[in-house]
Amino acid sequence: MTTVTGEPRIGDAFGEMIRDAYAVATGIGPRPLVGGRLPRPVIEIIERDDGLINGAPAAHYLDGPRDWQPYDHRAVDRVRGRTLDIGVGGGRIALHLQERGVPVTGLDTSAGALRVCRQRGVRDLVHGTVDAHAADDRRYDTFLLLGNNLGLIEGRERAPGFLAALAALARPGAQVIAHGTDPYGTSDAVHTGYHELNRRRGRLGGQLRLRLRYRELGTEWFDYLVCSVDELAELVHGSPWRLVDVDDGDHPYYLATLKLAA
Repeated sequence: MTTVTGEPRIGDAFGEMIRDAYAVATGIGPRPLVGGRLPRPVIEIIERDDGLINGAPAAHYLDGPRDWQPYDHRAVDRVRGRTLDIGVGGGRIALHLQERGVPVTGLDTSAGALRVCRQRGVRDLVHGTVDAHAADDRRYDTFLLLGNNLGLIEGRERAPGFLAALAALARPGAQVIAHGTDPYGTSDAVHTGYHELNRRRGRLGGQLRLRLRYRELGTEWFDYLVCSVDELAELVHGSPWRLVDVDDGDHPYYLATLKLAA
C-alpha cells in the first residue's frame, strides 16, 4: 500500500525537468502531456523554507543567445582561455562558447541535466561538485557562475571552501565571472520579512533555504545565496580571490569579476 505523505520523492528533479523541457522544445523523447494529447508546459517549482512557493517556465535553461539577457552577452564576451561552466544546466552557455571555439567544460551535480547537454552537443562534461573536481588534473583560466549561480557560494559557512576549490582548479591569473542579484531593493513584506528572519538566525539576509520540486520528485533542502555586492566583497575577503570589477548596468542584477590573487 502506498502511504501518502505530501512529501516528494527525493531524486534528480532538476534533471527530469530539463529532460522534459528539452522534449517539449524539440519533440525528441517522451513528452509530458495534458489530457494525453498536448505537450504540457514544464514549470520549475521552487519551495522556500518559510513556505513560499514560486513557479516559472523551465524553457529558459535551453535558450539560445537571441533570448539571453544583456548581462549574459557581456559575461561571455569576458571569457578567455579554458573555461569551466559551473552549474551548466541545459548547456546554453557551454554550447555558445563551443561555437566560438572556446575550450569549455560543463559541470553539474545533475546527471539528467548532463544527459541533455550531451544530447545537445556539449562535448566535455563533468558530473560532480567543484570540490570533487578539484582533485582531478584539470586547470582553468575562467570560471563561470551564470544564471544567478553566484548563489552556489551558499553563505558564510560554505564560501571559504567553495572559493578554495576554485583556486585549486585555477591557472595563474584565472578569473571568476559570476551573475548575482542584489535582494534588498524590494519592499515586498514576503521577502523583507524573510531577510529579517535570516538575520535573526545568524544568516545573511538573502541566504535562501530551498528545494526544487518537479512532478513527484524533489531535491534535498539546500542553501542558495542572493547577496549584495558589499556582502560578496565580505565573503571574498581573505580568500585566494580579489573582487576586481562589478558591472551593475542591469541593476539589481550584476556581474562580478574575481581575479586570482598573485
